Amino acid sequence: MGMILGLLGMVVGLANLVCFVMVVIKLFQAKGPLHGILGIICGLYTFIWGWQNVETNQNRNIMLAWTGCIVLSVIFNVMGRALAG
Repeated sequence: MGMILGLLGMVVGLANLVCFVMVVIKLFQAKGPLHGILGIICGLYTFIWGWQNVETNQNRNIMLAWTGCIVLSVIFNVMGRALAG
């Protein structure tokens, strides 16, 4: 059971990466290369920028999915580690 939860955590982590890339692309388009590179280096900056500009960039669904992926990834990985050990 722990292995299945760990695999689910990895799948959700991959979805997390996809959402991150989508928001970084919007960040490059809206703010330019300097902010885009900062967004690549610091994912927290990208996450906060995405929520602050959710209305202007029409990325509410992406941000909701990204937030859900972060929460599910943490839950699956913690439960997977607890049940595997």
